[in-house]
Amino acid sequence: MAKTGVAVLGYAHGHVSTYSTGIKTYDDFELKACWDHDEGRGQGQSQNFEIDYSPHIEDIVGREDVQLCIIGAETNRHADCVIAAAEAGKDVILQKPMALSLAECDRIIEVIDRTGVWFSLAFQMRYDPVNIKMKELVDAGEIGRMGIVRRRHCLGLLFNEAFATGASSWHIDPVANMGMWMDDASHATDWFFWMLGSPVSVIAEIDNVLTTCAPDDSGLAIYRFQNGEMGMLMNSSVIWAAEQTVEIYGDKGVILENYGDGPSCAVPPPPGAVMLKMYQPDKSDLGWQILPADIPESQGVRIANVTRNILDEYKAGEVQVNARDGKISTGMILGAYESAKAGRRVTLPMG
Repeated sequence: MAKTGVAVLGYAHGHVSTYSTGIKTYDDFELKACWDHDEGRGQGQSQNFEIDYSPHIEDIVGREDVQLCIIGAETNRHADCVIAAAEAGKDVILQKPMALSLAECDRIIEVIDRTGVWFSLAFQMRYDPVNIKMKELVDAGEIGRMGIVRRRHCLGLLFNEAFATGASSWHIDPVANMGMWMDDASHATDWFFWMLGSPVSVIAEIDNVLTTCAPDDSGLAIYRFQNGEMGMLMNSSVIWAAEQTVEIYGDKGVILENYGDGPSCAVPPPPGAVMLKMYQPDKSDLGWQILPADIPESQGVRIANVTRNILDEYKAGEVQVNARDGKISTGMILGAYESAKAGRRVTLPMG
């Protein structure tokens, strides 16, 4: 069976190294080559994965043995990388967030529409089994109409000096990545969009609360949705440990998830810990219904879970998160920034 040739455009995002590790074990995909504007990083990864490297992106996207490009360059380089790959006729998997502005999102949408290449964003939450189970329960009407939904998605990276000063420091560069809210809350905004559809407004606070090394380290946002639901998003890069991740409150029941992000996995759970449970008043005799769910050993397990799933979608010609979806989640992030800056509610979508 012929293997699909894969190239990586930029190894800035650590997730892409995880994807590459997975691909090296597959019998239907083959990692061929990489480009990176940072020659040291690119050459290092080419040696690590035993693939070709070029400092010239056109050399990589022009290869006849490459059909698919995975883009993990710094966020401000995303649009240029997508355009280079798509105009060369290569399909694209893009690491989140899509871009740093709606105009850059539109550049990506235009080239995908014009060239017709396959395109998807790698949002790990959509491939997590517990997230999928929660969405199935909601879509099946198990808790009725949703009213308030809260999701906490956090990190502890800004407590790590090596992250803030080493090779990963581009994450806190306002030019390359805007801020930690942009970088990491984008996972949760896509989750809210997936669960509830497009929001109509947001009011937010985003700032540094425990550190000063990044443009921002924490944020809270309340989104309102088409049917009046409130979505409360907490994202912080200064959380050592945590447990409860998601609360979904409906008029016919409640769903709670624990251990759904990095800080949740930082400390081993206590004996008998439960990841997912549901309460339904019409089945009150059951109390909290414990639903089957395995607590992952680490957040890295969730990230690794993306690779095989998204490549299977690619083979089937399916798309989980298209370019217009990516613009919505980016707009949710930018709307929260605008709200925090202006001190007022912001109508969505912006622009």
